[in-house]
Amino acid sequence: MIFDTHAHYDDEQFDGDRDELLKSMPDLGVGTIVDVSATYESCEKVLALAGKYPHVYAAIGVHPDEVGELNEDKIQHMKELCCNKKVVAVGEIGLDYYWDNEPHEVQQKWFIRQLELAKEVNLPVIIHSREASQETFDIMKEHHAGSTGGVIHCYSGSKEMAAEYLKMGYYIGIGGVVTFKNARVMKEVAAAVPLERILIETDCPYLAPTPYRGKRNSSLFLPYVIEEIAKLKGIAPKTVEETTWENAMRMYKING
Repeated sequence: MIFDTHAHYDDEQFDGDRDELLKSMPDLGVGTIVDVSATYESCEKVLALAGKYPHVYAAIGVHPDEVGELNEDKIQHMKELCCNKKVVAVGEIGLDYYWDNEPHEVQQKWFIRQLELAKEVNLPVIIHSREASQETFDIMKEHHAGSTGGVIHCYSGSKEMAAEYLKMGYYIGIGGVVTFKNARVMKEVAAAVPLERILIETDCPYLAPTPYRGKRNSSLFLPYVIEEIAKLKGIAPKTVEETTWENAMRMYKING
């Protein structure tokens, strides 16, 4: 079975067929999905989805593009939500200097505060980093390394930096980008990182793999990601599927 470690099924792009799609997943080979919040408002939405579908879990956190709306009262409410048994991570949190929706110092403040939240509730973190590789790494090293663990989602850094994250105990999240023809660095990373430290993810509805690039993504496209990783490593796709499933169950502390 396939474990999609990072999805956004609360997104409006799924409003027309969300229930039908999520109900069908186990029969189509997708055994577990973590639906990840991006805004403060979506924290309640992902938890509702996790409550409705046995194979769906939730992550509670606010994306760096949206952290301007945070305050300590909202953090405390998020902390309460994290006590729900279907919540398996704090995320997605981090830095995004590509869109620059929020000042860098504001992003950094709430990134650090949400790393603290993860430690308070003893949950792994899901890290978003775009155009901020070194800053993200430095904050992770200073404020979180050696605590709850987690994954660098949709990893886009070098294989050298990936090796440093591995030393700190983190997993590397790999999705549809690895199938793109021009994704040379991502292919190098996928080949270099030990399979035991890779998680597969969609980030759906975004980042659909080739041959669906530009279309709405879903967990049903993950076999393309699995096949590409298998090809890069010279191993069987079934090995990638089984090992990444075990990795995700271990990191998210899901028993089953």
